[in-house]
Amino acid sequence: MNKLLKKTLKILLPVALGGFILYWVYRDFDFTRAKEVLLHGTNWGWMLLSLFFGVMSHVFRGWRWKQTLAPLGAYPKTNDCVDAIFVSYAANLILPRVGEVSRCGVLAKYDDVSFAKSLGTVVTERLIDTLTILLITGVTFLMQMPVFLRFFEETGTKIPSLMHLVTSPWFYVALFSVIGVLVLLYFLLRMLSFFEKVKGVVLNVWEGVMSLKSVKNIPLFVLYTLLIWGCYFYHFYITFYCFSFTAHLSFLAGLVMFVGGTFAVIVPTPNGAGSWHFAVITMMMLYGVDATDAGVFALIVHGIQTLLVILLGVYGWMHLSLVNRLK
Repeated sequence: MNKLLKKTLKILLPVALGGFILYWVYRDFDFTRAKEVLLHGTNWGWMLLSLFFGVMSHVFRGWRWKQTLAPLGAYPKTNDCVDAIFVSYAANLILPRVGEVSRCGVLAKYDDVSFAKSLGTVVTERLIDTLTILLITGVTFLMQMPVFLRFFEETGTKIPSLMHLVTSPWFYVALFSVIGVLVLLYFLLRMLSFFEKVKGVVLNVWEGVMSLKSVKNIPLFVLYTLLIWGCYFYHFYITFYCFSFTAHLSFLAGLVMFVGGTFAVIVPTPNGAGSWHFAVITMMMLYGVDATDAGVFALIVHGIQTLLVILLGVYGWMHLSLVNRLK
């Protein structure tokens, strides 16, 4: 019963946290406005182009992953790598960060790739992605510093605004978000402690981490990384052109909101629900977008992009089962 309770909490807590933040963000929102914009005010041509970049970001990630597995003597099918990425992002909707583990399990099942070694390559990927987003953040911050400073001021996160902060509902949003991150770290540490009990696993993970040193085509690896993050950005930025009230926003405005949204999804909620909305809405208002319109944008874009993740996950799972059954 204790194990069942823990598994249940792992699923329910992220959902509850996301629901709590969404409630605070949309507690006084007019949802009829969102319905009207969705049905009559959305340019679906731009939205489909945005979704194309969303799909390609996963495809490039699958190709890059296959490249990092090669030095370990693992040569999974390219389609399986891509499908595993599709499945992993969908799995993250059920339990944040479990996707990293699930995609390694996919290759272990269908391509006989060592789970521990492939997990090491995933760790390497995350380190590379962290350095990439930090670089993007640094450049964006230098170019748009006044906007970030205004964001901190508007959300009450400046030190002189501490008293205002503790009386603001956003303080409790941030507090519960931090608690959520700490809970996630706790479960990750428990997972690592379990792995350490398995003979040879740590060494295999380390071998996977170090696989980057032996990647044959480093320029191709760098290109894949740039394409992944380029697709992430355009997956978000192109949605500005889907609505009349955001079509005027600049490339730099897109970068600012992209950076804010990327850090917001660190909060362990399904696809960053709640925290992503809060960050994007607040930053969009700094560029003169009406609060209601900003809320509509976040609600529609996040909903459609989450639906894409679900559909790709279902496709990846079905394609993996079908192709590997026929081989």
